[in-house]
Amino acid sequence: MNTIQSNKVKLHGFNNLTKTVSFNMYDICYTKTPADRQAYIEYIDEQYNAERLTQILTTVTEIIGATILNVAKQDYDPQGASVTILVSEYPTYNASHDTKSASPGPLPDTVVAHLDKSHLTVHTYPEYHPYEGISTFRADIDVSTCGEISPLKALNYLIHSFDADIMTIDYRVRGFTRDFTGHKLFIDHKIDSIQNFIPEHIRMMYNMIDVNVYQENIFHTKCKLKGFDLDNYLFGYTKDELHRGEAKMIAKKVKKEMDEIFYGTNVAEAMFNLEEYDESL
Repeated sequence: MNTIQSNKVKLHGFNNLTKTVSFNMYDICYTKTPADRQAYIEYIDEQYNAERLTQILTTVTEIIGATILNVAKQDYDPQGASVTILVSEYPTYNASHDTKSASPGPLPDTVVAHLDKSHLTVHTYPEYHPYEGISTFRADIDVSTCGEISPLKALNYLIHSFDADIMTIDYRVRGFTRDFTGHKLFIDHKIDSIQNFIPEHIRMMYNMIDVNVYQENIFHTKCKLKGFDLDNYLFGYTKDELHRGEAKMIAKKVKKEMDEIFYGTNVAEAMFNLEEYDESL
């Protein structure tokens, strides 16, 4: 995709636009026994506990050039964690970055930013199917900023921080600011797709769907991993340890879970053909 360049707009006072990125990811796993399921949930809780999530969000604040004011973090019983970070204005300067370009952000680095009344949050939701053996880990991250920079600059880092089978990304610009003449501005940078902020090698790995409402400055992108290797979805064993028929049935369940999350609807069994999974096994 071509990089979109835009000149800085002379503003009257502070930039009052609120820009929010909502990054939602899913990791799918097949757990053969209740013990496997419990072990998977414990593994996820360890990998993405409140301390690790705080480290991820702290790096995001560095990428967008913010100062941390307050951190609230919490692990939950039986599973899950939450972190909220309040940040404020922190002016920095690095001429090597154009904060208005539609291109992937650093991984990680510091960029020009003037932020105030901003926050970052993350919540995790490990869960499982009651009897089908499917376990799903979901993480929801919101990065909301006021000022010149778009929080989309942190998207590249967030994608690399999670091993996502499905990603749903929303970006919205709210409110208005004024230019030097008093004319209202409802967006201060050009954007036609969230995909512009995702590196090409990542875009090639996913099937992607865009739904954008340009009049309302609302942008939505859904991503589903293209490649399928059953070994990546088994916890504690490999497909070589399974009977071929069992492997095909597990692959069917995993693919069904991914399609239902991606399309946002329950998928009828009739849509699935076990022969589709031969190549991946």
